[in-house]
Amino acid sequence: MYIVSLSYFRPVEEVEALLEPHIQWLDRYFAAGAFIAAGRKDPRTGGIVLAKEMDRARLDAILAEDPFVAVANYEVTKLNVTRATDDFAALVGI
Repeated sequence: MYIVSLSYFRPVEEVEALLEPHIQWLDRYFAAGAFIAAGRKDPRTGGIVLAKEMDRARLDAILAEDPFVAVANYEVTKLNVTRATDDFAALVGI
């Protein structure tokens, strides 16, 4: 799976202006089964998306569709989950 860390480089007012289309983008890829979880960082300096295993070029194409590309930088880390608590056991091997 991938951990995608978004860090805002524009003021939060500009982020807010793109929030609804960003949520629609998230909804589309949750429905498609590409995303596992997503949420804001605290403090609100960006967000995190957990994405299922896929070809990296496909992930990059999905991320390029996010309206937040105008206001955030993306750092992508591939994570091979090998251990998890019972509550997160479904993540092993994703």
